[in-house]
Amino acid sequence: MDLYQPEVVNINGETFRVYLTHEEIQQRIKQMGTQLSQEFKDKKPIFIGVLNGAYIFLADLMRYVTIPCEVDFLKLSSYGDEKVSSGEVHDLKEIDADIKGRHVILVEDIIDTGLSMKYLVDKVKRKEPASLSVVTMLHKPEATQHNVQIDYTGFKIPNLFVLGYGLDFAQEGRNLAQIYLLDE
Repeated sequence: MDLYQPEVVNINGETFRVYLTHEEIQQRIKQMGTQLSQEFKDKKPIFIGVLNGAYIFLADLMRYVTIPCEVDFLKLSSYGDEKVSSGEVHDLKEIDADIKGRHVILVEDIIDTGLSMKYLVDKVKRKEPASLSVVTMLHKPEATQHNVQIDYTGFKIPNLFVLGYGLDFAQEGRNLAQIYLLDE
């Protein structure tokens, strides 16, 4: 199978270059899946992916999780078609599962300001899960303004705009098999 992984991408008049290769991403996800499988064995966690960005990461992560588990999704919006957060979080889709007393693992593509994840953590805690963990593919520590505990991080990256592997720019670029950095 051929994956979409050019060296340079042009989207909406902006140029992006490879930052993390498909191989680097898959190697790290495999490590995370192994760690989660060990730490949640005998707990049957429910993984909740944050749409749209986390769907590719969550799908690949699930391939490396070797314990019984469930998957559900929710959807938020705080960016619209912009490169920076609007500062407001809006619910677009609720989770379908009852998570009271369950071991919940929130799966996000990227945490930058932490606004969306703080909103989600507070919301999920009100539903009384047995435990709550946060997994993110990417974290921008320099951009983080809201205190959020991140339990599992794929990669810490600088406060720069990235695209690909589920991350978009005005809904484009999600299908790229690698993560690209805006060429400024």
